[in-house]
Amino acid sequence: MESVEVVILGMRYRITGDEPPEYIQELAEFVDGKLREVREKSPQITPLKAAVLTALNIADELKKTRKEFESVSKEIRFIEDKAESIIKLFE
Repeated sequence: MESVEVVILGMRYRITGDEPPEYIQELAEFVDGKLREVREKSPQITPLKAAVLTALNIADELKKTRKEFESVSKEIRFIEDKAESIIKLFE
């Protein structure tokens, strides 16, 4: 396990994980950016409330992305099934 120091909203955190330090840093920068977006819209918001809203926003993005992935996966399976049917016609 590797350890990397990241900065989120000006606070330093030491993160240890199985992923490469560059990836952990990338995640931290993503979270920092999302937190800053929330803080820009509501400057008076406490860091804790900003973190909760940011977590909800990220969860929303994840859920929508998973739903879209499921839809695309179903469409691909449908196309694969159709392609198999067409191939069998030529056999």
